[in-house]
Amino acid sequence: MDSKQLALLAVEALKKEYPDAICSLVYDDPLQLLIATRLAAQCTDARVNIVTPKLFERFKTAEDFAKADISEVEDYIRSCGLYKTKAKNIVLMCKMLIDDFGGAVPDTVEQLTRLPGVGRKTANLVVGDIFHKPAVVVDTHCIRITARLGFHSIKNAAKIEKILREVLPPEESNDFCHRLVLHGRAVCNARSPKCGECCMNSFCDYYKNSNG
Repeated sequence: MDSKQLALLAVEALKKEYPDAICSLVYDDPLQLLIATRLAAQCTDARVNIVTPKLFERFKTAEDFAKADISEVEDYIRSCGLYKTKAKNIVLMCKMLIDDFGGAVPDTVEQLTRLPGVGRKTANLVVGDIFHKPAVVVDTHCIRITARLGFHSIKNAAKIEKILREVLPPEESNDFCHRLVLHGRAVCNARSPKCGECCMNSFCDYYKNSNG
């Protein structure tokens, strides 16, 4: 079986198991998703969803954040971890949105990754969820599960993104990554994967090698 065949099997198995492929971050507009995703770095989505309502009530637009005192933003996001760096990046990011993009969130990975603190994972999430373009969000769940399935044996997120872009149907790639997160939390966790319950164990390298 080649990688494209493996990808189709994984897409269909996960689609059946998790029909509702949605982002677990709560947001109302592109800027909120961009900021929430930045806050989610080394922090749980659940924690971010607790923090953002008050943050977004206080700062409603890119202009609001661009004019904000960084220390005030820090106070709102303190429990998200790395809050000093995140607060600084959010303010600088919004200043760049005003100066370079007319206050709007851009719609390409290349433009988004120009923003302070925005990497390819965040950019792909925004491009996929907001602008509905093909996107591959390579987070820890994606890295772990696609390695176990047999797509690769590396940790480099940019290289994994390239590998997956080449084998996934473009129209399925964004939802596929959301479903990997759900599957990683429910079944294929890092320490003790529940392989016997997995919807992909019939074609998974890790399961085959563990039960060979």
